[in-house]
Amino acid sequence: MKSLAELQAIKDRMRSKIVLREGTGEIRVVVGMATCGIAAGARPVLSAFVEEVNNAGLSGQVTVSQTGCVGLCQYEPIVEVLEAGKDKVTYVKMTPDKVKEVVEKHLKGGNVVTAYTVAGAN
Repeated sequence: MKSLAELQAIKDRMRSKIVLREGTGEIRVVVGMATCGIAAGARPVLSAFVEEVNNAGLSGQVTVSQTGCVGLCQYEPIVEVLEAGKDKVTYVKMTPDKVKEVVEKHLKGGNVVTAYTVAGAN
């Protein structure tokens, strides 16, 4: 970085991602980021959700955030999707590639990707 203009450009690029994590959307996506989740790859999953939600134009409807231990370490990385008036959906063994499908089918289309849920993992 060589100037204040470059610093401002970086700030502007990152602003949408920060707001996305702190927003108050209708749908909440929560990624387990305890040590077991991070060790299993939760950090790239969180980043993929932030990016895919933003790319899909859902930043006004979907909030992406992180939490601590979810309690199912053997299924990490774990992602919970919470919507008012609906049962919580818990996705397990998530990867950045699976995130794209969950955003497209579940967050945009309203259809749970059951193959990636706790029930589908057994």
